[in-house]
Amino acid sequence: MSGKRGNGEGSIYPYKNGYAAYVWVTKPDGTRARKYVYGKTREETHEKWLNLHAEAKKGPVATRHRTVSVFLTYWLDSIVKPNLAPLSYVSYEGCVRLYIAPYLGAKRLDRLSVRDVREWLTKLATVCQCCAQGKDAKRAPARRKCCAVGDCCEAYPSRRVIQASRDALRAALTHAVSEEEISRNVASLVRVPKPRRRRIKPWSVAEAGQFLTDAAARDDHLFAAWMLVLCLGLRRGEVLGLTWKSVDFDAGELYVDHQIQRAGRQILHRETKTEDSDDFLPLPALCLKALRMRGGQQAGDRSAAGDAWQDKHGLIFTTKYGTPIEPGNMTRMFALRARRAGLRVIPLRNTRHTCSSLLVALKVHPKVAQRILRHSQIAMTMEVYAEASEEEVRSALDQLSGAMDATG
Repeated sequence: MSGKRGNGEGSIYPYKNGYAAYVWVTKPDGTRARKYVYGKTREETHEKWLNLHAEAKKGPVATRHRTVSVFLTYWLDSIVKPNLAPLSYVSYEGCVRLYIAPYLGAKRLDRLSVRDVREWLTKLATVCQCCAQGKDAKRAPARRKCCAVGDCCEAYPSRRVIQASRDALRAALTHAVSEEEISRNVASLVRVPKPRRRRIKPWSVAEAGQFLTDAAARDDHLFAAWMLVLCLGLRRGEVLGLTWKSVDFDAGELYVDHQIQRAGRQILHRETKTEDSDDFLPLPALCLKALRMRGGQQAGDRSAAGDAWQDKHGLIFTTKYGTPIEPGNMTRMFALRARRAGLRVIPLRNTRHTCSSLLVALKVHPKVAQRILRHSQIAMTMEVYAEASEEEVRSALDQLSGAMDATG
């Protein structure tokens, strides 16, 4: 029996201080080329040669591998930016630039191991980001107060930041696997502790009524926005993205299909995240009345601004010059209004549970409420209706109606 290997099996030979071997493989572009492996001993090299030979039988094999940093740049520019939402690109880009590339960027993509990823996440949790990113050093010399003057402020990344960074790397490596640059996604094999969410008690209907009553009494320019958030459960971006074309006053309906988003240095008026988010929602009478009041307010703003009016999309909620409202400013204004009304401050996104109770108070039919709340089954809606206290909610809504009548 001849010891000679067949065509395509490759060769093992002495090389420098050890051995080298190669196998003829098919590259992802369909061409044939030699792929080399190296080892200190013949046995080690032979083992690597066998693994490479088995890999070549499964399908295309890349003969040249990029570093993690180079691949991540390609992934962001060619995959994420053209295909995902701008906010997703901003999030992924920040994770790559601040938390992944500085630690793993120099490693070869095909040599990145589970251990590398685990050690990176462990180290990331112990690195002060003020020091690493030079935040204090970027301040004027007179304003430097911690890391730049030798007094580390220990600004360690939160669990949420660590999880987001791991998720970004996992998403990138998933694409690397699909492009057959690597055989497995090592980031998906590393678990990170999930950040614990702090549960916040939502407002009762009485508290929501107090908030809306105060806003109506003060002729708040965002009163209609607060009504839509609390009575329809709309998200912040969805409310700010509404246009007057979205409202059908005759049919008493609102069409939600756009949102306002902050993406880096841009404020974008774009479609909602998914088609499932688009929907026609019935408008309770109080919401219709609030929107009509908003129309009068905006007409006054447009008249006062004159040539400075800049509304390009026909937005319902704008600044006094017609420009879109910054989403972060709406969150801050909500907290400010809550304190002004003498209420405990809750996050704007935590108003959805209160929304369901308000629908009960407005005598909205359960099937209509199911559409507004976007419940998959009517049983979920009926549970909400069963929990609501009618006497309390009616009292709160009566006060709100009175305040709106006085303002109108």
